[in-house]
Amino acid sequence: MPDPSVAPDADDAPGPPLASPPRTPRRLAYLGTPDVAVAPLRALHAAGFEIAVVVTRPDKRRGRGGALSPSPVKATALELGLPVTTELDAVLDAGVELGVVVAYGRIIPRRVLEAVPMVNLHFSLLPRWRGAAPVERALLAGDVTTGVCLMEVAEGLDTGAVYAVEETTIADDDTLDSLRGRLVDMGSRMVVDALTQGLPDPVAQQGEPTHAAKIDPTELQLDWARPAAELDRVVRLGGAWTTFRGKRLKVWEAELLADGGDAEPGTIEGQVVATGAGALRLVTVQPEGKGRQDASAWRNGTRPEPGERLGA
Repeated sequence: MPDPSVAPDADDAPGPPLASPPRTPRRLAYLGTPDVAVAPLRALHAAGFEIAVVVTRPDKRRGRGGALSPSPVKATALELGLPVTTELDAVLDAGVELGVVVAYGRIIPRRVLEAVPMVNLHFSLLPRWRGAAPVERALLAGDVTTGVCLMEVAEGLDTGAVYAVEETTIADDDTLDSLRGRLVDMGSRMVVDALTQGLPDPVAQQGEPTHAAKIDPTELQLDWARPAAELDRVVRLGGAWTTFRGKRLKVWEAELLADGGDAEPGTIEGQVVATGAGALRLVTVQPEGKGRQDASAWRNGTRPEPGERLGA
């Protein structure tokens, strides 16, 4: 979920101050692209805000046929009958009081922010997890809590002062989808409430920043020498994989077990895989070239030999 920052002027000379938002704006621009930006757009529209323009990323080619497909935000804007464009400068001519940014995916130039104040929904407890993948990083790191911030769009990546914040506990069985869905619901309510009741004075971020880099595909490979608790979080992120007999095996769901026995990491007995500390019981897997299936069906079909290991 990439968030915007301000591009410096070409000559690096200090420019005019950034525009300040009114307390209760009614005419908005909305900037967003992926699925997580759909619910806040719908919430603002349902609450009666006038959305003068929606700005999103260009259509992408998807699928085997390579047909152009609109972003989820563009598809929603068209459904709601809202003007939609890929041109960021459209906000300058729309007569809006405020821009609302949710996972837009482009840097917003200073010249735009000098003319149009903007707020951003960010899915973390800032300054922890500034950057593109805050929900993924919170889950992967084993954070106990995370949340949503409504912040001003200012210079630097996710450095703006915060208008509102709400926390949630990360449950032991939270997946990326369940956690992200809960945060999106919280953020949708937050932005509507804040703009309806009036934006308070923002509060500067406090604490040591951490950076939420995008998840690299190599981070999804299960290293069975690591503790089971860490591997469980990788599985809950989605797309975790290992190998078996030279072919890739995705692990979509697993159960964390405290006792891993004395077997070598990666050794599979029934549906239980030994790790560096504890074990994982495979629940749903996907062999290479096949669909998802119950791990018991996969195990009965492959019949692992005694001592055979995943990831070997």
